[in-house]
Amino acid sequence: ELRRHDQTLIGFPGLVDRGAGVTIELFDDPEVARTAHRGGVSRLASIALREPLKALERAIPDLPRLAMAWLPFGSAEELRAELQAGALARTVLNESPPMDAEQFERRITDARPRIGLIGQSFAREVAAVLLEHQTLLRKLPTAKSNPTVAADLERQLTELLPKRWPTATPTDRLGHLARYLKAMGLRLDKLRADPVRDAAKSAEISPLLQNLRRAQIGRRGAVDPRLEEYRWLLEELRVSLYAQELRAAVPVSVKRLQKIWESIGI
Repeated sequence: ELRRHDQTLIGFPGLVDRGAGVTIELFDDPEVARTAHRGGVSRLASIALREPLKALERAIPDLPRLAMAWLPFGSAEELRAELQAGALARTVLNESPPMDAEQFERRITDARPRIGLIGQSFAREVAAVLLEHQTLLRKLPTAKSNPTVAADLERQLTELLPKRWPTATPTDRLGHLARYLKAMGLRLDKLRADPVRDAAKSAEISPLLQNLRRAQIGRRGAVDPRLEEYRWLLEELRVSLYAQELRAAVPVSVKRLQKIWESIGI
């Protein structure tokens, strides 16, 4: 609480990443404070775990080749930053970042012996996605003869792999991205042989996609956990419709997702 003249104002504190260090600042919005604080803790942890993170970078096999595959998304330095941030997110930050010095020190002590193996596992997941992304990029030009499918795939790819996707993707979904990209490639393979089948499948899923996108626009960028969960179910439905041989991770169907959408009540 802050006193300003005859008013009591509420401020929400958070660490703020300043590159070489962090500062403590106050925010009007608790969500903004939480987001800033997560980045600030990550920066502070990267300083405290500087040597283990250097060792992690040396342990990642063929990092230069990985950086080449990363070029559509950014520089080699940005890739290193993502790999470090991912390792820290899975060790120091976990579900919620530490909120005081004692918690922070405990997390650092716990992370120090584990961050190498966890970071390498994260790097392998990123590498698998980049490999499928390269394969998909080679196939995408084949969709030019079908502009509707090409536009759908381009939009799906943009949504799956936004800027800084390794750390932007929820931890429990990152391991599925390579399968989603592989399913997109299989869809392209089948499109050449049977475009009518693809059109029929697209007609089934299109209303569900439109429902989600309208709801997302209505939220104006605000995160709604129900919509996030539904969004990933739609990715599984795409696998089930276009690349059934890869198998969806959970039971999905058009009817099932229609019922789930009705229960969300948006």
